Amino acid sequence: MLTELLINKGLVTAFLFVGLITWFSYWLSKNLTRGHVHGSAIAIAMGLGLAYLGGVYTGGNNGLADVAIFSGVALLGGSMLRDFAIIATAFGADMTAIKKAGWVGAMSVVIGVVLSFVVGAMVAVAFGYNDAISITTIGAGAATYIVGPVTGTALGASSEVVALSIAAGLVKSILVMICTPLVAKYIGLNNPQSAMVYGGLMGTTSGVAGGLAATDPKLVPYGAMTATFYTGVGCLLAPSILFFIVRYLVG
Repeated sequence: MLTELLINKGLVTAFLFVGLITWFSYWLSKNLTRGHVHGSAIAIAMGLGLAYLGGVYTGGNNGLADVAIFSGVALLGGSMLRDFAIIATAFGADMTAIKKAGWVGAMSVVIGVVLSFVVGAMVAVAFGYNDAISITTIGAGAATYIVGPVTGTALGASSEVVALSIAAGLVKSILVMICTPLVAKYIGLNNPQSAMVYGGLMGTTSGVAGGLAATDPKLVPYGAMTATFYTGVGCLLAPSILFFIVRYLVG
């Protein structure tokens, strides 16, 4: 009866499951790493591992969601809630807040998006992708794991390429979370101004927030402020101007 209830209420089960994973990840972060590796990074790594195990166990294409009791994970992690999160973030942004970062903060967002896109596009070409849609989608994924699928969906990229863009964004997010507290003192990441510029350059909101939380919790709102705009700018530039540039270059 319990199994049938959990399957029938798949989305509720997914929320419960993700909540438990998150709680356990933050417990590991606090007790095993003393906060140096943020709980979000551990949770993402565990999620990727469970997705792989679910795919191996069922032989399906949807990872853990192919297991009946976890079928709600597909909806929870699907495009509907993803796009809802993007719109909710945009509505919560305050233009007066970005003005506090000044022109340096604003330019850091644009530079961060373009720089990440170029690196991702170069990696895509190095691995044999030569069409504009695939290169743009993977390049956008290097910006964030939200910009990647949004761009891929807009351009009609294949599901495999969209998955690669998400993977690129996740790797970036985890690296930013882990490396931020390690390099903070060497790059002067110890004040609100530098945190805003750092958030604009890195862009991944979860990575920046997690990394700054492990560095100095007081810096989190400042880094997250500019990082929030990064996703919106990426979603605007990648499937439009950046795509046209790539198409012009590769034909």
